[in-house]
Amino acid sequence: MAALAATPGRSATTDRSAITNRVETVTVRQPPRPTVQTYPHAGVIDQPRRVTSGQNTVPSGRQGPWGAFTRGDGEAAGFGPVGIYGDAPWAEDWSFLRDRSLAKDPFDPLKFIALNKARTIWLTLSGETRLRNWYEGRPYLGTRGTPGAGRFAVRNLYGADLHLGAHVRLFGQLINGDAAGWAGYGYNGTYRKRLDLQQGFVEVTGGMLGARTGLLVGRQQFLDAPSYVLYNRNTPNVPLSWNGVRGYAIWQRVRVDLYDFVGTNINESKMFHDDEDWGTRLHGLDMTFAPGPIRLGREELKTYLDLFAIGFRLAGAGAAVPYRASTLSGSTTRQNGGFRWYGGSPSFEFSVGGLYQSGTFQDAKSGAIRDVAAYSVNTTAGYRNPRSHWHPFIGGQFNLYSGGDSRSRTGTIGTYIAPFNPQTNYLDTTAYIAPSNLITVSPVLRVTPLSYLSFQLKSPFLWRDDVNDRIYSSSGAYGFTPSGGFVGVIPQTALTLQFGQHLSWTQYAARFIASNGMSRAGAQSGNYYQSNVVFRF
Repeated sequence: MAALAATPGRSATTDRSAITNRVETVTVRQPPRPTVQTYPHAGVIDQPRRVTSGQNTVPSGRQGPWGAFTRGDGEAAGFGPVGIYGDAPWAEDWSFLRDRSLAKDPFDPLKFIALNKARTIWLTLSGETRLRNWYEGRPYLGTRGTPGAGRFAVRNLYGADLHLGAHVRLFGQLINGDAAGWAGYGYNGTYRKRLDLQQGFVEVTGGMLGARTGLLVGRQQFLDAPSYVLYNRNTPNVPLSWNGVRGYAIWQRVRVDLYDFVGTNINESKMFHDDEDWGTRLHGLDMTFAPGPIRLGREELKTYLDLFAIGFRLAGAGAAVPYRASTLSGSTTRQNGGFRWYGGSPSFEFSVGGLYQSGTFQDAKSGAIRDVAAYSVNTTAGYRNPRSHWHPFIGGQFNLYSGGDSRSRTGTIGTYIAPFNPQTNYLDTTAYIAPSNLITVSPVLRVTPLSYLSFQLKSPFLWRDDVNDRIYSSSGAYGFTPSGGFVGVIPQTALTLQFGQHLSWTQYAARFIASNGMSRAGAQSGNYYQSNVVFRF
């Protein structure tokens, strides 16, 4: 009888149809761990990866049983990207280490700590320490601080994932962060944080109608949306977290996610004083389909289709509406409906999405209510040569975020907003320009000549969608009133070095080159540099 040894995360099986008089044992080795992509970025296109001509997907990491949604870095499953490690540590699956012989890394004993003899109750520890420094020649186009500002920040995220059998687990994660520098322009709860609870939830999993189902209740990260719509504020020191309930169901080729959250109030000066921000809401329904492959010449194009309805409410700077040279404070409630179709073959990758944003804005002073009608379009496509030693990806990116007329304080608001920190490096490394009233076109080039080295070059050209609307930063509208629609160009590079499994160093460099109209209005061009050294296990 032929016996087959178990692969990680799967039980051994026996082929009863092939009975012979000789016992034959076949050992299936643990798949190799990914190299450059040990901690992948969000976004399914232009990943720093090396593939051979025989591979159709990115090397997978420690993903869960997510059916067709484990393809690539598993981001299509709705829990963020997962290489060896994940953006959300609780999305990692280390249950294969129940077999002690599969432990290869010095930190593997911390990833599966058995708490009973049957090894059905276990603890997984996770950790990250990030050292980040950055330099800004003209912070926020010369509107903040002083020229030549520099900062240094340290962030610690350490967690524990307790599995109580196959269907219940408790996850907790602590955070602290600090920052300092010279010629700076202030620090707040996104940079400094006394020790507090970043995440703490209970998850119950099971099966229903043929699907793998789960319910998460408590404080948690939320990553089930295109990263250019919302993300977890990973670039500053303190990531976003949400408080509420989330339920999901994953079939082989269809998944559904339903959620309702309120924000987290961050108290940067006291320990364990974060509480719920009941004025900030996030709720919605996301669905993803994994259809069969499409023939593309001699290759197969494997794709996903996301359909989502996302609603949110907020007040403060993110909800403010510009009016001429001033700003109207208030609150906004917006409903977002859209889609994203994306995927790839060995040599072609693409993503195309669209979103319509409706809702209302209520003026805090007058109480007047205005309707919202805004939209966005996001596309990326490119060619990858997996047969070249350089593993190059060359493509282009186009984005459109609608604007409106800020000359009137009445009427429909046409300016699109994305208040929950879309992935910084998707659009602009400097974060000086926010996705509002904006059109961008950018070439993209990435090469990965070595398993531990990847280099990216892109250069977004920027225009205003509506010349009667302002230009926006992540903190609100600038005071500039430039002539013409052209904003400028931001050539930028990224260099990633992966020193083994646990240590990485990523550097970003950019220069914001303001247009003539922007310069005449007072905007200043400047250089930007950022360095991130990250240790994680």
